[in-house]
Amino acid sequence: MEALVVGGTGPTGPHIVKGLLARGFRVSILHTGSHESEEIPPEVEHIHTDPSSRDAVEKALGGRRFDLAVVTYGRLRELASLLVGRVGRLLSVGGTPVYQGFANSDAVWPEGLPVPTREDAPLVGPDEHPYLRKIRETEEILFELHPEATHFRYPLVYGPRQHVPREWLVVRRILDGRPHIILPDGGLSLRSCGFAENIAHAVLLGVDAPGVAAGKTYNVGDEQTATLRQFVEIIRRALDSDLEIIQMPAELAISARPLMMNTVTDHLVTDIGAIRQDLGYRDRVPMSEAIARTARWLAEHPEERGGRVERSMQDPFDYAAEDRIVEAWRNARASALAVVAAVDPGYRAQFARSSKRRTPRLGTRVP
Repeated sequence: MEALVVGGTGPTGPHIVKGLLARGFRVSILHTGSHESEEIPPEVEHIHTDPSSRDAVEKALGGRRFDLAVVTYGRLRELASLLVGRVGRLLSVGGTPVYQGFANSDAVWPEGLPVPTREDAPLVGPDEHPYLRKIRETEEILFELHPEATHFRYPLVYGPRQHVPREWLVVRRILDGRPHIILPDGGLSLRSCGFAENIAHAVLLGVDAPGVAAGKTYNVGDEQTATLRQFVEIIRRALDSDLEIIQMPAELAISARPLMMNTVTDHLVTDIGAIRQDLGYRDRVPMSEAIARTARWLAEHPEERGGRVERSMQDPFDYAAEDRIVEAWRNARASALAVVAAVDPGYRAQFARSSKRRTPRLGTRVP
């Protein structure tokens, strides 16, 4: 059996390739060749061309046919058209920005995505950004051309060798010996993520169940979703750090926006119940261990300070500015707490053993 993987060298690609080899496929990967991965086994054929160019891909493939194609990169609508009659089955990858409200929370009411968001939630409308509309249009074209295709909506993918490693924004601060990190709104925001090995496993389940998965779209991601604060706490423990978490209102926590990958703290959580029920998906690596493993890998393979990766994430690592914000926040909070202490009616949760977040007494240290 012949399998074509378009892409194949990103975070999930090597896991998908190895999974196909284990299933008896002869695998070819089609990619630019600019990001070769040592994780790709030597028996895999490399077809070097531009996956975003239909003409280039058509020339590179010639008259070849494949039993299976997994498209993880390139212009999906063009590749779907090109692969008509050339593949027995097509599996493809898209993303969650296709949901109405993902990019612009005020595009839905009540404001923000439903938590969690199922596959049948409303998709982006005609007034959204052209890029977002194209994601929806591409999904529609895919199933028009390949009614038996299976499409996976990826969340934010993480793991070793991720090209945009969000974890690095925490890891570098720990490596740099920073005493604290700023998080917005208590760090309580939720965002679906997926460890690369887990996401690849989800795709391979689609390979294994053609009858069940045909014609369907699945949200994929880790079974558990960490809050932003939990995310930082896991990294902190993995690197044996005492980095202090300082929470403040989102409009003040501007240094956390690159980590949030957003300017607001809305939840972005997708429901993976369908793939769990249909294909029996379960995490290969538990979420906490996956984040910790990623953090340790980044600590051992640090990104270049001020390099392309850091610039792409738009984090200036301006520690002097962060310290000014923290000082201003502590002063403002102390002033506000003086008022709160005077008017606090003394409410306590009914069954709580302790009230860690009770109003501090005046004179105590405030983070």
